[in-house]
Amino acid sequence: MNSDHNYYETFIQVAPDCPVSAAVVPAQRGANKTVPVLEYELLTSNPYGYTQEEVLFTVYAERLGLSADELASRRGELWAEFFSKSRACLRASSLPKRYGWGVHFDSEGKIALYPMESDEYQRLAGDGALTQLLAMRSKRA
Repeated sequence: MNSDHNYYETFIQVAPDCPVSAAVVPAQRGANKTVPVLEYELLTSNPYGYTQEEVLFTVYAERLGLSADELASRRGELWAEFFSKSRACLRASSLPKRYGWGVHFDSEGKIALYPMESDEYQRLAGDGALTQLLAMRSKRA
């Protein structure tokens, strides 16, 4: 199965029921980093460095707690196993749902985050050349 789970030339706007009016950096709770913290760290440390598939898989692998050697030796197997099941896309991520971050995918499917109060967010949200999507609501309408 070689399906592509990435978006291209797309902007995911914050959810209509997003509870913040300006982007918030997700905070770590407890000893382990949460999924939003891991996604945020990946995407802000390397803007346009990862595709959606790479982000989802990297977060999954991080949460498995594998050593770098084990991950390197089992990457293909783990990748196939991870994507053998249907996975939620970044429209369902807490970053655009709860924390106020817009998610831009470039022509190669690489991702960068933009705070909802920024000029760049407004520019991307109004760009008719991009596919515009809303993050999924937290509650039913």
